[in-house]
Amino acid sequence: MRAERRAFWGDQKGFTGLEAAIVLTAFVVVAAVFSYVVLNAGFFTAQKSEEVIHTGVEQATSSVELVGDVIAHGDGTNVTNVTLTLGLTAGKSPIDLKVGRTVISYTDKNQYVANTTRDLSWVGEEVTQDTVLESGEKAQIVVDLSGLTTQLTKNTRFTIEVKPPEGAVLTIERTTPPAIDTVMNLH
Repeated sequence: MRAERRAFWGDQKGFTGLEAAIVLTAFVVVAAVFSYVVLNAGFFTAQKSEEVIHTGVEQATSSVELVGDVIAHGDGTNVTNVTLTLGLTAGKSPIDLKVGRTVISYTDKNQYVANTTRDLSWVGEEVTQDTVLESGEKAQIVVDLSGLTTQLTKNTRFTIEVKPPEGAVLTIERTTPPAIDTVMNLH
């Protein structure tokens, strides 16, 4: 009986094959899970890259530009308003100029006004009834500066920023002339 038992326990051929199959199956399962994780991470990265590219293209193609001169109106001592004419850049994606969507801010050495009071009108051949600046249109914006804490007077450098909902900010820096006239072209 003892000899039979030794013969039975001494032969490991069947167990070696079974153990190898279990280890091989474990390796296959681990490799499958690892490949799933790697592929999923790759798909997530590709999706985020696509979103970044689309956002970048959208930001780059929806900017406004200054079309024409910056005209200031004064009362003899202070500048009361500044008139800007805006158009679309080469990308020509429409921009909503409605108050709350496009923000126009004012800055000088004494103050910052985050959202100025302004009037919107359309000039040129292309005239629209909405507040969206589209290809071929020119929007005239009159920025009201009469309500400033410190009035805009002669020889004062100031900045007006047009911040559309999407796209680059248009920064307009000008200096008032030595004498405040009724109408002034600020070069």
